Amino acid sequence: MTGTLYVVATPIGNLEDITLRALRVLREVDLIACEDTRHTRRLLGHYQIDKPTVSYHEHNERERAAELIKKLEAGVSIAIVSDAGTPLISDPGFRLVRQAIDHQISVVPIPGASALTAGLAASGLPTGEFTFVGFLPARRAARKARLIQLAEVKSTLVLYEAPHRIKETIDDARETLGDRECVLARELTKVHEEFVRSRLSEIEVREGTARGEIVLLLGPPLRPQAGQPRQSPTRSILLEVEQLMRTEGLDQKSALKRVARERGISKSEAYRLVTAERARSK
Repeated sequence: MTGTLYVVATPIGNLEDITLRALRVLREVDLIACEDTRHTRRLLGHYQIDKPTVSYHEHNERERAAELIKKLEAGVSIAIVSDAGTPLISDPGFRLVRQAIDHQISVVPIPGASALTAGLAASGLPTGEFTFVGFLPARRAARKARLIQLAEVKSTLVLYEAPHRIKETIDDARETLGDRECVLARELTKVHEEFVRSRLSEIEVREGTARGEIVLLLGPPLRPQAGQPRQSPTRSILLEVEQLMRTEGLDQKSALKRVARERGISKSEAYRLVTAERARSK
């Protein structure tokens, strides 16, 4: 008989956030595949679990997955865990799960903590529909290109980001998505857990105050409030762009960027509106 691969969620900070089922599985399996064995041993030690561990991370995933599949086929039961939260969610594990399925090995999820759901649940942003983005590209040009793609998404966006890049990411989001509600969730489930709620144009980012990854949540595009002047297609966006080009000497790209920011829409949406207006005027 083949073994079973268990995908086990572990705490994202507070060690109490682990299920009784997860603890039982970790005690019963033959081997635990860890993103960082030292990190996982601290969790196992806390609950007095003594099981062999093996490293399984992004740098050795290809070779280690093949090794673990052979063990599973030989009847060894294995639990895969990440450093925090649910494996495969912006963490290693996909290759192993996919290969296990291809080899007709049973894959059993052991659900539990996830920064994605924890941040979303307490954000105060719409949760009926949301889009999980994970990590944006580290390079600015690629990051902005990805954000432009996301500008058309009308649901809440959930992203992960590193502390040293969070300010740049927020600046890029404001520039490409327009002004939106924004929630920055730090140190989730830990002693210094913090939710910073504001708009992208107003949020204050204190770099270097959090060690771990940050959950950045962006609300859907803002709608004009009652009583406010409507900056919509009924007011010529093309004329606004052309006026800025004449009066301030801006090129079209810079003028589009300014108008998009003032209207609270993305640059891609502003470009689409300008193009459509030009087509109608011909």
